[in-house]
Amino acid sequence: MTKAKAIEYLSYLNPLHYIKRMDRYLMGKFLGTYVYSIILIISVSIVFDVNDNLDKFTTRHAPLRAIIFDYYANFVPYFANLFSPLFVFIAVIFFTSKLAGNSEVIAMLSTGMSFKRLMRPYMLSALIISILNFYLGAFVIPKGNVIRHDFEALYKNKKKNTSASNVQLQVGPGVIAYISQYDNITKTGYGFSLDKFEKKKLVSHMSANIIRYDTISDSRYHWKAINYKIRTLKGMREQVVSGSEIDTLIMMEPMDLVFSKGQQETFTSPELLRYISKQKDRGSSNVVQYEVEYHKRIASCFASFILTIIGASLSARKRKGGMGMYLGIGLALSFSYILLQTICATFAINAGMPAIIAAWIPNIIYFSIAYFCYKKAPN
Repeated sequence: MTKAKAIEYLSYLNPLHYIKRMDRYLMGKFLGTYVYSIILIISVSIVFDVNDNLDKFTTRHAPLRAIIFDYYANFVPYFANLFSPLFVFIAVIFFTSKLAGNSEVIAMLSTGMSFKRLMRPYMLSALIISILNFYLGAFVIPKGNVIRHDFEALYKNKKKNTSASNVQLQVGPGVIAYISQYDNITKTGYGFSLDKFEKKKLVSHMSANIIRYDTISDSRYHWKAINYKIRTLKGMREQVVSGSEIDTLIMMEPMDLVFSKGQQETFTSPELLRYISKQKDRGSSNVVQYEVEYHKRIASCFASFILTIIGASLSARKRKGGMGMYLGIGLALSFSYILLQTICATFAINAGMPAIIAAWIPNIIYFSIAYFCYKKAPN
């Protein structure tokens, strides 16, 4: 094989080889309108949020730097990512209806181009947005949510749960931990006990007046027990060891003891998976909202493709009288999609619906609507 032939074959593996001038034109329109719609709508949201919370910020003496960098710097990406499918739809409707109004879509289709070929740059743009949304939602935004939630707890009177009582959980096979009172601010528990069972028989019992999590330790699960007593049972014999302080490894962390509203939003996707697996191993039933959050992050990425197909199919035809009615239909569909997501998540948490089904039901229903709209699109 000659060098020229090898270069020719390699060129076919280059994705840019398949992106023509028309594709770049439509992708630029799509992504530009998408970014513009986010800037416009989020700017309006910030104005309303400032107006609503200004009294709380001034009354609680929130620093300007914290308001800008701790709250709004994390507020913007969170809500932009949350309503990204809506922004995708608005972008598609507006720039496609403008193209149709200028007879540009008619000109493209009159050259023999199929509507399927016309959808290629739309799908490529939706792919770029979906990848970006997933990366931000799974890895970046959860870290910002931690800072935003802390700010809200301090300056917006949204009380964050920092304590727990009568906590009992399985920290290992046959190992049960109990804490009478736990304070998450000091990472300290009171009235602690740890029971170990083998073949349903108690073989060890540890108690401590105070147990404190070691936050500066290099290893996880490092606790310090104060005024402890360890009873080891061997048949009819009992061995007792006591002391003022001891370091011990217990397979639990502060996040396992205190649950606060919206806590699942502060975990990255790998952390969610580890947390769900760990809680299931312990027999905990308090993992549904975490499962819903994990599957919703994946399912929401596909909403960009579905709403892009609906928006392009509705707005690609030039209509006498404008796009008012179809814009209204499209906006109703996109808002109902977000509403259905919320309803399904509520059913999963409160009615026992499997989390993965709750996350994917909106996509399944609206994919059928998108397929119908696509079939009715101009060709």
